[in-house]
Amino acid sequence: MNINGSTVLVTGANRGLGARLVAELLRAGAAKVYATARTSGTIAADVRADPRVHPLALDITDQASVEAAAKAAPDVTLLINNAGVLAFGGVLDGDLTAFERDLATNYLGTLRATRAFVPVLKRNGGGAIATVLTLIALAPATGMAGYSASKAAAHSMTQSLRAELRDTGIEVIGAYPGGIDTDMLAGIEATKAAPEQVAARIIAGITAGEQVIWPDDASAGAGAVYLSDPLALEQLLAG
Repeated sequence: MNINGSTVLVTGANRGLGARLVAELLRAGAAKVYATARTSGTIAADVRADPRVHPLALDITDQASVEAAAKAAPDVTLLINNAGVLAFGGVLDGDLTAFERDLATNYLGTLRATRAFVPVLKRNGGGAIATVLTLIALAPATGMAGYSASKAAAHSMTQSLRAELRDTGIEVIGAYPGGIDTDMLAGIEATKAAPEQVAARIIAGITAGEQVIWPDDASAGAGAVYLSDPLALEQLLAG
């Protein structure tokens, strides 16, 4: 998809990877970017300083909020599903309420936003939907059972969406980063990619028409393992 001149909506754009995605979209020539967050006032000052950026309130877990955002942004040609939450915990001992929140946001919220904007994209002649997933959507990481499951559900949704939108002129893209150096993983000792690098590679992948994007070195290496031997990736991430 050609980013230059496009109108983009990014969920979860107030910090971390979302804010970097907005910056990369502007660098790539996007004409307008709806930078969304639960509270639009939390969009960083340096992000909202560009006149092409339009802060917009959007809570993807709230149907009324999603519908209002779709009405407020009728010119979108690229939807980037980035909003997400992460609860730590093992599959046998993790807090089920926290796991439910992960599912409600990362899977159902992403699906809710996607359903709302597919008609918008169709009215605008097509475009693309890019969803920021994670490497551990493909095999779970120890201590992140609920998050991994919620992202696995979003991965499956992306695959279903690709099939259902095959003949509509809407591209469906999944990005599978490894760990990213943002607040979400603060305090976790692990190899983490710079969010600026991840954002740049995601936007480059969208521009290149890639359906699957490995946006950092760790995910590219692990992705190669997954494509050759899925069980090997499962064992690798389980330590």
